[in-house]
Amino acid sequence: MIFPLEQLVEFTGNVYEITCASIRRAYQLSMVRDSSIDENDGKVVSLAARQVFTKTVDYQIENN
Repeated sequence: MIFPLEQLVEFTGNVYEITCASIRRAYQLSMVRDSSIDENDGKVVSLAARQVFTKTVDYQIENN
């Protein structure tokens, strides 16, 4: 699976919020050069989105 399109279509929450979470996760993965990036053919954003949509990683909104 390259990008979790089915989860995206079925998602009923705040799309902006989950997009920001996916972008932040992609940044984290690229900064630590996670080995799972190579397993995903170098596609960092799709890996991050899949992790967020499948709840492999959790996120929370911080109020400033």
